[in-house]
Amino acid sequence: MSKAPRPQAILSRTDARRLALRAQGLYGPRDVRDTGAVLRRLGAVQLDTISVLARSHELVPYARLGAVGRPRVERAYWAQPPRTFEYWSHAACILPLEEWPHYAFRRRERRAKGRRWHQVHERTVREVHAQLRAEGPLSATDLGGAKKGGPWWDWSDVKIAVEWLLDIGDAVCVERRGWRRIYELSERAVPAELRYDEDDETCLTRLVAGAGRAMGVAAKADLADYVRVRIDQVEAVLPATGLVPVAVEGWSVDAWADPDALADTPTGRCRTTLLSPFDSLVWDRRRTERLFDFTHRLEAYVPRPKRIHGYFAMPLLTGGELAGRVDPARENSTVVARQVSLARRSTVGPMATALREAARWVGCDDVRVEQVTPAHLAEPLRLAVKRA
Repeated sequence: MSKAPRPQAILSRTDARRLALRAQGLYGPRDVRDTGAVLRRLGAVQLDTISVLARSHELVPYARLGAVGRPRVERAYWAQPPRTFEYWSHAACILPLEEWPHYAFRRRERRAKGRRWHQVHERTVREVHAQLRAEGPLSATDLGGAKKGGPWWDWSDVKIAVEWLLDIGDAVCVERRGWRRIYELSERAVPAELRYDEDDETCLTRLVAGAGRAMGVAAKADLADYVRVRIDQVEAVLPATGLVPVAVEGWSVDAWADPDALADTPTGRCRTTLLSPFDSLVWDRRRTERLFDFTHRLEAYVPRPKRIHGYFAMPLLTGGELAGRVDPARENSTVVARQVSLARRSTVGPMATALREAARWVGCDDVRVEQVTPAHLAEPLRLAVKRA
């Protein structure tokens, strides 16, 4: 086993939190002004079908920019000419289009494997490719239908084929209409200057370095999770990323940091906001616990009787801490805080502010608070919401 490198800095947990929040655009001067800049800073924004207050890809820029108009967010992601594409990073994500060459390693990996989840029928693949060439850009419905008629994963042969073309890079999604992916041949949608493939080492070096910048400070497992690569792949390219070894108070694992972030002491204020459960700040549960002493888990796919904090519990960020959470819903023009958890009484005001701001952003004019833990903070929170 190789010897751990000597740390170039020793960080308190508070320092580590500030580095992480600053890297994510949630602390200090608001130097990202639009959704495109947020995406480039984070490297990826996760997509998900769940929509409570809004879809997760809208909540991510909202948390950093405030009440940016939702149509502006959509236009930023799926602009013409294209500025982004969808692909597999941490999960299904929106990615800056300039990152296309650096996901070549994953496209090669998928092609070599020969499938993702479903058996691929080569004849259907050829037919779908020909149809895209003749008629594209097209949705799965345009191509002949996405499902056989059963559960959501019961894809039609056409859907399997076009997703396979997406996996291997022959097709690309740079646009959505009504939440439907629109597929086009990559040779037409990706600019010529980006239609090249980097070798695996270059791809991995770029993505791990980008993950380090986006997280500020991270362990090797954190870096691997951010872009969903193996730890041995991270270890192989770490020396070339420019990240430097650091020690973090209370961490039992070695950590690496962005040297530019280390040189720029974070100052200013932290955003007070609600975070999507799919926000990149809290992607990794283990890192979230290490940084914030906060256990985060999406419970949308947990059976209702086993849920602790609710279907779509959104962490409350305030004062550089994750200090509570709320499971929201919408009823006409009212945001309903179905289940609220607060760390202490001092977080009542920030939670009220965050709820009111989120309600205004989604076009609601009222907030109703239901269950609160601890129970003695329920009435103070309801009063604070009225005053907010």
